[in-house]
Amino acid sequence: MDKQATREAYGKALVELGKLHDDIVVLDADLSKSTKTADFAKVFPERFINAGIAEQNMIGMAAGLAAAGKVVFASTFAIFAAGRAFEQIRNSLAYANLNVKVCATHSGITVGEDGGSHQAVEDIALMRSIPNLTVVVPADGISTRLALSQLYKRQGPAYLRLGRSAVPVIYQDTQDFTIGRGIELRDGKDATIIACGTAVALALEAADILAAQGIHISVVDMHTIKPLDTDLIIRKAKETGVIITVEEHSIIGGLGSAVCETVSENCPVIVNRIGINDIFGQSGKPDELMEHYGITTDNIIQKITNLVRK
Repeated sequence: MDKQATREAYGKALVELGKLHDDIVVLDADLSKSTKTADFAKVFPERFINAGIAEQNMIGMAAGLAAAGKVVFASTFAIFAAGRAFEQIRNSLAYANLNVKVCATHSGITVGEDGGSHQAVEDIALMRSIPNLTVVVPADGISTRLALSQLYKRQGPAYLRLGRSAVPVIYQDTQDFTIGRGIELRDGKDATIIACGTAVALALEAADILAAQGIHISVVDMHTIKPLDTDLIIRKAKETGVIITVEEHSIIGGLGSAVCETVSENCPVIVNRIGINDIFGQSGKPDELMEHYGITTDNIIQKITNLVRK
Protein backbone atom coordinates (compact mmCIF):
# COMPACT_ATOMS: atom_id res chain seq x y z
CA MET A 1 0.00 0.00 0.00
CA ASP A 2 1.28 3.44 -0.94
CA LYS A 3 2.04 5.78 1.96
CA GLN A 4 2.49 9.52 2.25
CA ALA A 5 2.69 11.87 5.23
CA THR A 6 -0.10 14.43 5.27
CA ARG A 7 2.50 17.16 5.80
CA GLU A 8 4.21 16.06 2.58
CA ALA A 9 0.93 16.25 0.71
CA TYR A 10 0.28 19.66 2.25
CA GLY A 11 3.57 21.07 0.98
CA LYS A 12 2.95 19.85 -2.57
CA ALA A 13 -0.70 20.92 -2.60
CA LEU A 14 0.22 24.37 -1.32
CA VAL A 15 2.48 24.93 -4.34
CA GLU A 16 -0.24 23.85 -6.76
CA LEU A 17 -2.77 26.08 -5.03
CA GLY A 18 -0.31 28.97 -5.17
CA LYS A 19 -0.02 28.58 -8.94
CA LEU A 20 -3.77 29.03 -9.26
CA HIS A 21 -4.30 31.88 -6.80
CA ASP A 22 -1.92 34.81 -6.44
CA ASP A 23 -3.65 36.08 -3.28
CA ILE A 24 -2.20 33.21 -1.22
CA VAL A 25 0.52 34.09 1.30
CA VAL A 26 2.31 31.46 3.40
CA LEU A 27 3.87 32.03 6.83
CA ASP A 28 6.03 29.71 8.89
CA ALA A 29 7.66 29.84 12.31
CA ASP A 30 11.17 28.72 11.30
CA LEU A 31 10.09 25.11 10.67
CA SER A 32 9.49 25.24 6.93
CA LYS A 33 11.61 22.18 6.13
CA SER A 34 9.59 20.10 8.58
CA THR A 35 6.16 21.58 7.81
CA LYS A 36 7.01 21.41 4.09
CA THR A 37 6.15 25.04 3.43
CA ALA A 38 9.71 25.26 2.12
CA ASP A 39 8.26 23.86 -1.12
CA PHE A 40 6.11 26.98 -1.48
CA ALA A 41 8.97 29.27 -0.47
CA LYS A 42 11.15 27.96 -3.32
CA VAL A 43 8.51 28.64 -5.95
CA PHE A 44 7.00 31.83 -4.52
CA PRO A 45 9.64 33.50 -2.32
CA GLU A 46 7.86 36.85 -2.61
CA ARG A 47 4.74 35.33 -1.02
CA PHE A 48 6.47 33.48 1.81
CA ILE A 49 7.43 34.91 5.20
CA ASN A 50 9.52 33.17 7.83
CA ALA A 51 8.31 34.74 11.07
CA GLY A 52 11.03 33.02 13.10
CA ILE A 53 10.49 31.19 16.36
CA ALA A 54 7.66 33.56 17.23
CA GLU A 55 4.38 31.74 16.71
CA GLN A 56 2.23 34.39 18.39
CA ASN A 57 3.73 37.09 16.19
CA MET A 58 3.19 34.89 13.14
CA ILE A 59 -0.55 34.64 13.83
CA GLY A 60 -0.71 38.41 14.34
CA MET A 61 1.05 38.92 11.00
CA ALA A 62 -1.35 36.47 9.36
CA ALA A 63 -4.30 38.42 10.75
CA GLY A 64 -2.96 41.66 9.29
CA LEU A 65 -2.39 40.12 5.87
CA ALA A 66 -5.88 38.58 5.87
CA ALA A 67 -7.41 41.93 6.85
CA ALA A 68 -5.66 43.38 3.77
CA GLY A 69 -7.34 40.81 1.51
CA LYS A 70 -4.86 37.92 1.41
CA VAL A 71 -5.67 34.25 2.04
CA VAL A 72 -3.05 33.17 4.55
CA PHE A 73 -1.74 29.70 5.35
CA ALA A 74 0.27 29.78 8.59
CA SER A 75 2.23 26.72 9.65
CA THR A 76 4.14 25.37 12.60
CA PHE A 77 4.00 22.27 14.80
CA ALA A 78 0.61 21.58 16.36
CA ILE A 79 1.89 21.95 19.91
CA PHE A 80 3.05 25.50 19.15
CA ALA A 81 0.07 26.50 17.00
CA ALA A 82 -2.74 25.31 19.26
CA GLY A 83 -0.86 25.81 22.52
CA ARG A 84 1.49 28.76 22.33
CA ALA A 85 -0.62 30.81 19.90
CA PHE A 86 -4.07 29.94 21.29
CA GLU A 87 -4.91 33.48 22.35
CA GLN A 88 -3.88 34.95 19.00
CA ILE A 89 -5.90 32.34 17.09
CA ARG A 90 -8.88 33.08 19.31
CA ASN A 91 -8.75 36.87 19.41
CA SER A 92 -6.89 37.90 16.25
CA LEU A 93 -8.30 35.31 13.86
CA ALA A 94 -11.55 33.75 15.04
CA TYR A 95 -13.01 36.75 16.88
CA ALA A 96 -12.44 38.86 13.76
CA ASN A 97 -13.44 35.93 11.48
CA LEU A 98 -10.38 36.45 9.28
CA ASN A 99 -9.37 34.28 6.37
CA VAL A 100 -6.37 32.51 7.88
CA LYS A 101 -5.81 28.75 7.72
CA VAL A 102 -3.60 27.47 10.53
CA CYS A 103 -2.01 24.32 9.12
CA ALA A 104 -0.38 22.50 12.02
CA THR A 105 1.92 19.55 11.40
CA HIS A 106 3.52 17.02 13.78
CA SER A 107 0.30 16.41 15.70
CA GLY A 108 -0.36 13.50 18.06
CA ILE A 109 2.00 10.87 19.41
CA THR A 110 3.39 9.85 16.01
CA VAL A 111 5.75 12.81 16.33
CA GLY A 112 7.75 10.02 17.96
CA GLU A 113 11.08 10.56 19.65
CA ASP A 114 10.50 14.27 20.34
CA GLY A 115 8.42 13.13 23.31
CA GLY A 116 5.51 14.43 25.32
CA SER A 117 6.56 18.08 25.25
CA HIS A 118 6.14 18.12 21.46
CA GLN A 119 3.21 15.72 21.08
CA ALA A 120 -0.02 17.70 20.80
CA VAL A 121 -2.81 15.45 22.04
CA GLU A 122 -5.08 18.30 23.16
CA ASP A 123 -5.15 20.49 20.04
CA ILE A 124 -8.49 19.34 18.61
CA ALA A 125 -10.13 20.01 21.96
CA LEU A 126 -8.63 23.50 22.09
CA MET A 127 -9.44 24.43 18.51
CA ARG A 128 -13.00 23.10 18.37
CA SER A 129 -13.87 25.21 21.40
CA ILE A 130 -13.22 28.44 19.49
CA PRO A 131 -16.20 30.05 17.70
CA ASN A 132 -15.98 30.58 13.91
CA LEU A 133 -13.07 28.11 13.59
CA THR A 134 -13.34 25.18 11.17
CA VAL A 135 -11.37 22.10 12.30
CA VAL A 136 -10.27 19.47 9.74
CA VAL A 137 -8.23 16.28 10.30
CA PRO A 138 -7.51 14.55 6.96
CA ALA A 139 -6.77 10.83 6.84
CA ASP A 140 -4.30 10.71 3.95
CA GLY A 141 -2.44 12.76 1.38
CA ILE A 142 -5.27 12.94 -1.13
CA SER A 143 -7.83 14.12 1.41
CA THR A 144 -5.26 16.66 2.63
CA ARG A 145 -5.04 18.12 -0.88
CA LEU A 146 -8.83 18.14 -1.25
CA ALA A 147 -9.26 19.76 2.16
CA LEU A 148 -6.70 22.45 1.35
CA SER A 149 -8.47 23.37 -1.87
CA GLN A 150 -11.79 23.67 -0.06
CA LEU A 151 -10.31 25.66 2.80
CA TYR A 152 -9.02 28.20 0.30
CA LYS A 153 -12.57 28.68 -1.00
CA ARG A 154 -14.12 28.64 2.46
CA GLN A 155 -14.32 32.07 4.05
CA GLY A 156 -13.04 32.37 7.61
CA PRO A 157 -10.39 30.85 9.88
CA ALA A 158 -9.57 27.15 10.02
CA TYR A 159 -7.31 24.66 11.75
CA LEU A 160 -5.90 21.85 9.59
CA ARG A 161 -4.32 19.05 11.63
CA LEU A 162 -1.47 17.21 9.87
CA GLY A 163 0.97 14.48 10.84
CA ARG A 164 4.65 13.72 10.66
CA SER A 165 4.66 10.03 9.72
CA ALA A 166 3.68 8.47 6.41
CA VAL A 167 0.17 6.98 6.40
CA PRO A 168 -1.61 4.70 3.90
CA VAL A 169 -3.25 6.35 0.91
CA ILE A 170 -6.98 5.66 1.26
CA TYR A 171 -8.67 7.79 -1.37
CA GLN A 172 -8.64 8.27 -5.12
CA ASP A 173 -8.16 11.69 -6.70
CA THR A 174 -11.83 11.60 -7.74
CA GLN A 175 -13.12 11.27 -4.16
CA ASP A 176 -16.14 13.40 -3.29
CA PHE A 177 -14.85 15.41 -0.33
CA THR A 178 -16.82 18.15 1.36
CA ILE A 179 -15.86 19.98 4.55
CA GLY A 180 -18.53 19.34 7.15
CA ARG A 181 -19.68 16.05 5.65
CA GLY A 182 -18.23 12.73 6.85
CA ILE A 183 -17.40 9.92 4.43
CA GLU A 184 -18.87 6.45 4.96
CA LEU A 185 -16.16 4.09 3.74
CA ARG A 186 -17.79 0.82 4.83
CA ASP A 187 -21.42 -0.04 5.49
CA GLY A 188 -22.29 -2.59 8.17
CA LYS A 189 -25.13 -3.32 10.57
CA ASP A 190 -23.31 -4.56 13.68
CA ALA A 191 -21.41 -1.45 14.83
CA THR A 192 -19.93 1.81 13.56
CA ILE A 193 -16.34 3.01 13.78
CA ILE A 194 -15.99 6.78 13.51
CA ALA A 195 -12.35 7.79 13.07
CA CYS A 196 -10.23 10.71 11.93
CA GLY A 197 -6.67 11.25 10.76
CA THR A 198 -4.22 8.37 11.20
CA ALA A 199 -6.91 6.20 12.81
CA VAL A 200 -8.99 5.87 9.63
CA ALA A 201 -6.62 3.34 8.03
CA LEU A 202 -6.66 1.31 11.26
CA ALA A 203 -10.47 1.35 11.28
CA LEU A 204 -10.64 0.09 7.70
CA GLU A 205 -8.20 -2.73 8.46
CA ALA A 206 -10.20 -3.73 11.53
CA ALA A 207 -13.45 -3.73 9.55
CA ASP A 208 -11.97 -6.00 6.87
CA ILE A 209 -10.72 -8.49 9.49
CA LEU A 210 -14.05 -8.46 11.33
CA ALA A 211 -15.96 -8.99 8.07
CA ALA A 212 -14.08 -12.25 7.61
CA GLN A 213 -15.40 -13.25 11.04
CA GLY A 214 -18.98 -12.42 10.14
CA ILE A 215 -19.10 -9.07 11.96
CA HIS A 216 -20.01 -6.25 9.59
CA ILE A 217 -18.89 -2.78 10.59
CA SER A 218 -19.62 0.66 9.21
CA VAL A 219 -16.54 2.89 8.96
CA VAL A 220 -16.86 6.67 8.86
CA ASP A 221 -14.01 9.09 8.17
CA MET A 222 -15.10 12.11 10.22
CA HIS A 223 -12.46 14.37 8.70
CA THR A 224 -14.25 17.52 9.79
CA ILE A 225 -14.53 17.84 13.55
CA LYS A 226 -16.17 21.24 13.25
CA PRO A 227 -18.69 21.73 11.72
CA LEU A 228 -19.53 18.15 12.68
CA ASP A 229 -21.69 15.93 10.47
CA THR A 230 -24.26 15.28 13.17
CA ASP A 231 -26.80 13.87 10.69
CA LEU A 232 -24.43 11.05 9.70
CA ILE A 233 -23.58 10.27 13.34
CA ILE A 234 -27.26 10.09 14.32
CA ARG A 235 -28.09 7.90 11.32
CA LYS A 236 -25.30 5.43 12.12
CA ALA A 237 -26.29 5.41 15.80
CA LYS A 238 -29.85 4.42 14.83
CA GLU A 239 -28.70 1.85 12.30
CA THR A 240 -26.09 0.03 14.40
CA GLY A 241 -26.68 0.98 18.05
CA VAL A 242 -22.96 0.80 18.86
CA ILE A 243 -20.24 3.35 18.04
CA ILE A 244 -16.46 3.17 18.50
CA THR A 245 -14.48 6.37 18.03
CA VAL A 246 -10.77 6.22 17.24
CA GLU A 247 -8.39 9.16 17.21
CA GLU A 248 -4.72 9.98 17.76
CA HIS A 249 -5.75 12.55 20.37
CA SER A 250 -6.96 12.70 23.94
CA ILE A 251 -10.35 11.10 24.48
CA ILE A 252 -11.20 14.34 26.31
CA GLY A 253 -12.53 17.05 24.02
CA GLY A 254 -11.70 15.47 20.67
CA LEU A 255 -13.64 13.42 18.13
CA GLY A 256 -14.90 10.98 20.77
CA SER A 257 -16.28 13.79 22.90
CA ALA A 258 -17.95 15.41 19.89
CA VAL A 259 -19.65 12.13 18.97
CA CYS A 260 -20.76 11.54 22.57
CA GLU A 261 -22.26 15.02 22.74
CA THR A 262 -24.21 14.36 19.55
CA VAL A 263 -25.66 10.97 20.42
CA SER A 264 -26.45 11.84 24.04
CA GLU A 265 -28.66 14.69 22.86
CA ASN A 266 -30.24 12.97 19.86
CA CYS A 267 -29.97 9.17 19.92
CA PRO A 268 -28.35 7.69 23.04
CA VAL A 269 -26.33 4.56 22.20
CA ILE A 270 -23.19 2.89 23.51
CA VAL A 271 -20.05 4.86 22.56
CA ASN A 272 -16.58 3.52 23.33
CA ARG A 273 -13.68 5.94 22.79
CA ILE A 274 -10.19 4.84 21.75
CA GLY A 275 -7.47 7.47 22.08
CA ILE A 276 -5.05 8.93 24.60
CA ASN A 277 -6.47 8.30 28.07
CA ASP A 278 -5.82 11.63 29.81
CA ILE A 279 -2.04 11.23 29.92
CA PHE A 280 0.91 12.85 28.19
CA GLY A 281 2.85 11.28 25.37
CA GLN A 282 6.42 10.04 25.68
CA SER A 283 9.47 9.45 23.54
CA GLY A 284 9.45 6.42 21.28
CA LYS A 285 9.03 5.19 17.73
CA PRO A 286 5.61 6.08 16.27
CA ASP A 287 4.43 2.48 15.85
CA GLU A 288 5.55 1.57 19.36
CA LEU A 289 3.72 4.55 20.81
CA MET A 290 0.50 3.73 18.96
CA GLU A 291 0.75 0.20 20.36
CA HIS A 292 1.48 1.48 23.87
CA TYR A 293 -1.54 3.79 23.87
CA GLY A 294 -3.85 1.20 22.35
CA ILE A 295 -4.54 2.98 19.08
CA THR A 296 -4.26 -0.21 17.06
CA THR A 297 -6.26 -2.48 14.79
CA ASP A 298 -6.16 -5.24 17.41
CA ASN A 299 -7.60 -3.00 20.12
CA ILE A 300 -10.39 -1.82 17.80
CA ILE A 301 -11.26 -5.43 16.98
CA GLN A 302 -11.28 -6.43 20.65
CA LYS A 303 -13.48 -3.49 21.66
CA ILE A 304 -15.99 -4.14 18.89
CA THR A 305 -16.10 -7.88 19.48
CA ASN A 306 -16.85 -7.37 23.17
CA LEU A 307 -19.53 -4.76 22.51
CA VAL A 308 -21.26 -6.76 19.76
CA ARG A 309 -21.36 -9.84 22.00
CA LYS A 310 -22.99 -7.80 24.76
